[in-house]
Amino acid sequence: MIDEIEKDARERMVKSISALKSQLSKIRTGRAHPALLDGIMVPYYGTDTPLKQIANVVAEDSRTLALTVFDKSATQAVEKAIMQSDLGLNPMSAGTTIRIPMPALTEERRKDLIKVVRSEAEQGRVAIRNIRRDANSDIKELMKEKEISEDESRAAEENIQSLTNDYVKKVDEMLADKEKELMEV
Repeated sequence: MIDEIEKDARERMVKSISALKSQLSKIRTGRAHPALLDGIMVPYYGTDTPLKQIANVVAEDSRTLALTVFDKSATQAVEKAIMQSDLGLNPMSAGTTIRIPMPALTEERRKDLIKVVRSEAEQGRVAIRNIRRDANSDIKELMKEKEISEDESRAAEENIQSLTNDYVKKVDEMLADKEKELMEV
């Protein structure tokens, strides 16, 4: 019973960490990274389609992304979608290949991005604490129904707390890495 609650909490915390990792990868640093364009949707035959289903995205070098559009007729739609995204990128097309040079980040923009990163990390911490709260309420419910003893309940809550501490520490490490990456010139 307790093992299932702990296992469920661990699985949900792992999912929270991977969601945070995904969110942080979308935040632009000075480097070109294909995941940067993951959130872009392109109107393709009347349907908003994820960019990675329409084009192959690769990092040509540390400052340039290259997209190879599968369908030539969609090239302009892809270019327009990238321009309209809030990433501040200027694509240049040459046939079915679109090159996106990464502009250098200003000091002010870096500080804004750090605020965004910190906010994302705080949301990750809150999600992990909510998982802890849910697990602890499940444990209290078991104790109330007299399915487990007080000692078992206390031990289980301590395990959940140590699990929470571990995952919050991972969030903090991810935040520190991203901040360091953003401040590199």
